[in-house]
Order: sequence, then C-alpha cells, then structure tokens
Amino acid sequence: MENQHRKISGYRELDAAQIDLINAIKEQGNALGLAVEAVDAMPDVDRRAVALAKTHLQTGLMWLVRGITKPEGF
Repeated sequence: MENQHRKISGYRELDAAQIDLINAIKEQGNALGLAVEAVDAMPDVDRRAVALAKTHLQTGLMWLVRGITKPEGF
C-alpha cells in the first residue's frame, strides 16, 4: 500500500535527507549483523556476551532511527 505511513497515527512526513540517512543506518545495521553472526559462529566465544552485543546494537540503531523520525505519542 502506497503512503501507508499516512494512515498510521503518530507518523509524519520525512524529507529525502532523513530517508537517506535512515536507509544508511539500516545498511550499517545489516553489516553489523553480519559481524555479530561471524563472531557467534566462532568456536569458544562467550555466547551471552555476543547476544548482549546484538541486543544493544539493535536497540541503539532503533533509537538512532527514532531520533530522526520523532514519532508522536507514547
């Protein structure tokens, strides 16, 4: 569905620079995800540390995007 963000409460229009930056952040996130997978595939690594790193990276990237999008409400 085209322009579906307009039908979801709390979302606003983003300009081209903001969209490009979000896409760049998501690309970097995918690259980080590959690095996490590579570390996790190594023998004898601390799996808990890798899982925590993955969670914190995901959280940080989400907040970075949210900082750009500034959705309204809770």
